Amino acid sequence: MEEFYLVSIFLFVLFLLLGTGVWVGLALFGVAYLGLEMFTSRPAGDAMLTRIWTGSSSWTLTALPLFIWMGEILFRSRLSQDMFRGLAPWMQRLPGGLVHVNIVGCTIFAAVSGSSAATLTTVGKMSIPELRKRGYPEYMVIGTLTGAATLGLMIPPSLTLIVYGVAVEQSISKLFMAGILPGIVLAGLFMAYVAGWSVVRKSEVPVIADKMSFGEKLRESRFLIPIILLILVVIGSMYGGFATATEAASIGVIGSFVLAAAQGSLTWQTFIDSLLGATRTSAMIALILMGAIALTLAMGFTGLPRALAEYIESLELSRFSLLMALMLFYIILGMFLDGISSVVLTMAIVQPMVMQAGIDLIWFGIFIVIVVEMAQITPPIGFNLFVMQGITKHEMGYIAKTALPLFGIMVVMVFIMIWFPELATYLPDNMRNSR
Repeated sequence: MEEFYLVSIFLFVLFLLLGTGVWVGLALFGVAYLGLEMFTSRPAGDAMLTRIWTGSSSWTLTALPLFIWMGEILFRSRLSQDMFRGLAPWMQRLPGGLVHVNIVGCTIFAAVSGSSAATLTTVGKMSIPELRKRGYPEYMVIGTLTGAATLGLMIPPSLTLIVYGVAVEQSISKLFMAGILPGIVLAGLFMAYVAGWSVVRKSEVPVIADKMSFGEKLRESRFLIPIILLILVVIGSMYGGFATATEAASIGVIGSFVLAAAQGSLTWQTFIDSLLGATRTSAMIALILMGAIALTLAMGFTGLPRALAEYIESLELSRFSLLMALMLFYIILGMFLDGISSVVLTMAIVQPMVMQAGIDLIWFGIFIVIVVEMAQITPPIGFNLFVMQGITKHEMGYIAKTALPLFGIMVVMVFIMIWFPELATYLPDNMRNSR
């Protein structure tokens, strides 16, 4: 029972700090310090200082601010207008019409952003006015965009996967590769939902005359070429074994500058704004990561993760039962914390359980991301709900209700991942270079 006593104390202190408005990273530091001082003989200051420095100076971690900067640069370019112009001619003939632009646009931008918030904002500012103008139902416009923007967490480069990879010491490149097929499948499920809606509620789908010839559609598609080339270079360099995640991120930053300059949207103000935006986001994530490193250290010295893993083993849960319990746990946790905080806060305890159950850590990373995606659209703290509310001024409850079908689709995706684990493991297992 001692481990439950420790867990109770840690959780009480953590939620006390979070409830009083303390930043997540500082709250993690507080819990770690308390654990080391109360339950171990190690000097808390020296132990935390050494472990935080070695953990946060990881070369792999430098990919994080670079990918954030790449997304910030593209967010301030004319990418959104060009994406709609290039996608619309091809999407309007599909069942459900231009609503598919939300999903395909999010899928494309997710491949250069790594953030669901940036994906939602960028695609939203191009698609919401256009879809409203063409008479598409508001609940479909809002719901599909809110849900599809979560693809920014899975399709590489994913900030959540970088943080997870650092936390569990797994190859970032392999995790990126693992996210590609599940991301495409999930986007396909979202599109199938739109197609099904168009059949069930055919009267709500606006009739738009397709007056463009095939040649005209091809000419409009030229606006997609730069962003697709950037995606191919960044992801292809990792999959081909020519670059690590950090090197690919550097290539992405240079490519995004070239793309913004070619569009005429690269100014000194744009450069400063993108740099400051990337710095703010990176600093926030770095503080959370350092707090998580300190908490992991404290957990290790108290022996809590090992004790909990042994307790879970004694319950003789099946692999499926464990995954269902973890899915429910992360959905509940995600109602109160953002995705990155949820991952770094729990890995010290969850990783030993997962390894004890023989679950592949690369596969589990994609499982975690899907569940964290669900948390992005669940009230009261679903981050995408806040972003969408800021864009549209709709009530939070209305936005959550419109995104509910896509939440259900993500639950289905979890079961697909369990039934077909090769979706996540095939590409990493066949990488030429796992640097």
